[in-house]
Amino acid sequence: MKRLYRTVHDRKLAGVCGGIGAYFNIDPTVVRIIAIIALIFGNVATALAYIIGVFVIPNETEVNR
Repeated sequence: MKRLYRTVHDRKLAGVCGGIGAYFNIDPTVVRIIAIIALIFGNVATALAYIIGVFVIPNETEVNR
């Protein structure tokens, strides 16, 4: 069973985009670029989702790898 975690090894800010990339098995850079483009075009929901993700999604630990 796959679980969504904030990454520790591929972290730029809080690891949310890295965790989403790992969950969907895509490059986290693609997720980051999509998030940045959404923020540039005024999508406030993206920023809100990221902030909520920081508090809701648990950190990946060495045991979970």
